[in-house]
Amino acid sequence: MIKLENVYFQYPTGIQALTNVNLEIREGEVLAIMGENGAGKTTLIKHLNGLLKPSKGKILVDNLDTRKVSVAELSKKVGIVFQNPENQFFCETVWEEVAYSLKNFNYPKNLIAERVEEVLKLLNLEKFKASTPFKLSEGEKRRLALACVLAWNPKYLALDEPILGQDYDEKLKLQEIIKRVASEDKTVIIATHDTDFITELDCRVVLMSKGRIIADGKAEDILGKPNLLSKVNLEEAEIVKLFFMLEELNLPKNVFTVDKAKKVLIERFRRLRRIP
Repeated sequence: MIKLENVYFQYPTGIQALTNVNLEIREGEVLAIMGENGAGKTTLIKHLNGLLKPSKGKILVDNLDTRKVSVAELSKKVGIVFQNPENQFFCETVWEEVAYSLKNFNYPKNLIAERVEEVLKLLNLEKFKASTPFKLSEGEKRRLALACVLAWNPKYLALDEPILGQDYDEKLKLQEIIKRVASEDKTVIIATHDTDFITELDCRVVLMSKGRIIADGKAEDILGKPNLLSKVNLEEAEIVKLFFMLEELNLPKNVFTVDKAKKVLIERFRRLRRIP
């Protein structure tokens, strides 16, 4: 697991970004780190592979202390897809970009080719493999950044605001990829403020505000509480809002996914004899 123990972090500018953060990220789970801009989500993500070191406290990645291990070594375990994908690109073509990390990790040539083709197909980027990464759309760049990390198959996958610039179909595809990765006993950590995206994953949610964790639990327990979400400037998911609006129909309030909403409404209409 990844374990954060009494972690504090202060930037050289004096900004206190993390304050007494204690968190266990377990193997094989999907964890959403949510909160307003400036809550500390990105700062926390950057600590997971040692890009940032705690000012106080410690972080253990499979019992490796991030203060004592190189970023290169930790990156084999923790792959991070950053909020600005262009910061990760420097090769001439999409194919070479995905292959680069595999070459650095000394993968054999035949496996490199196999893995590159596999992830480009998975993320619908095959037609761009000879193109320069910098001419892709914002959504395509984000998918390429994800492909570069998925290629070396890290045990822990951390995504910082992964759905910015993605359309609805691309978001659905990303949800399926996250579920697939988690099904292989790998851990996925997502920093985001998009409650609609997270409710569909049925995962664990950690809420952050001003560098502190203020709530930790199942998505349905956290994201169904408007008063709690308002503390971190988040809105309820649209499905949750809808079922609150339909309160007079005595519908259940613990509905968080489109699939469950569909089942509940069909069952209610059947009872009303509107559907044979």
